Amino acid sequence: MASDELSKKLNRRQVLNEEVDGESAEQVHPSMKVFNPYTEFKEFSRKQILGWQKMFNQYDTGKDKFIDFEELKRMMEKLGAPQTHLALKEMIREVDEDHDSKISFREFLLIFRKAAAGELATEGLQEIYSQLSEIDVDKEGVKGAKNFFEAKIDQQSQSKKFEDEIHQEQEEKKKELDEKKVRQAQFKNKAKFFEQPTMT
Repeated sequence: MASDELSKKLNRRQVLNEEVDGESAEQVHPSMKVFNPYTEFKEFSRKQILGWQKMFNQYDTGKDKFIDFEELKRMMEKLGAPQTHLALKEMIREVDEDHDSKISFREFLLIFRKAAAGELATEGLQEIYSQLSEIDVDKEGVKGAKNFFEAKIDQQSQSKKFEDEIHQEQEEKKKELDEKKVRQAQFKNKAKFFEQPTMT
């Protein structure tokens, strides 16, 4: 009896160790894993994630913690970008990692990760990104809008780094030309002292 109990414990321990090593034949369903958006999506601020959680919950009318096909359809209509049946299925397929034909909150955040990396293939998901990354001043208030627009300006300035470098080079060349003109004018003024007066 004791050997059977010990044998079961050892077998259980071996199964757990194999799962840790990634050698388990049985894969853990992604929706069964513990998900912490703040550790997995470190590129986003806590405020951004909370805002997207609020939006996700708003469109999750079934309150099952998933956005299904019909909820996605209503969401796109409310965002002013209705989609065809096939486009909606393609939108779900692009981020549906667990292949359950629904979008979990983790998969919803993947939309924003992929959009930031420029990896979104479907227009509908790009529309979600652009619509939900905008701000409602009435809801957020002036300070929230200020923070949002400052973040947008920072984002645009980072993407225009090359243009800024070119502009800076042009400014430096202009400054060098101006300095050269000033030096030439100073030289001409000093050269006048050395000119011989002509006698008439």
